[in-house]
Amino acid sequence: QVQLVESGGGLVQAGGSLRLSCAASGRTLSSYTMGWFRQAPGKEREFVAAISWGGGSIYYADSVKGRFTISRDNAKNTVSLQMTSLKPEDTAVYYCAADYGLGTKPMEYDYWGQGTQVTGSS
Repeated sequence: QVQLVESGGGLVQAGGSLRLSCAASGRTLSSYTMGWFRQAPGKEREFVAAISWGGGSIYYADSVKGRFTISRDNAKNTVSLQMTSLKPEDTAVYYCAADYGLGTKPMEYDYWGQGTQVTGSS
């Protein structure tokens, strides 16, 4: 079992930056692809970014490409999401998740954190 805990969410003005972190316990993250997803009120959970176990493969949703950066530190068992140029439409609960494969769909991920709220104000 892997337990994931996100942190770093908050309220930020449009154009601002925020860094989310996800800390794991129970198992090392080095065997997993790590992903970030988000869910806005009334909408389905959507893919944001994913990074393979070694960091050699990284994927972003088109909506965040060039603004968000995913990274991981396997020694510290953490994964981060640096968000810049935030927009009001980035407002959502952000979740980190772990997957043995290299998926971009929520159903492909086995372990989830509880989420952290990010609110971008206009």
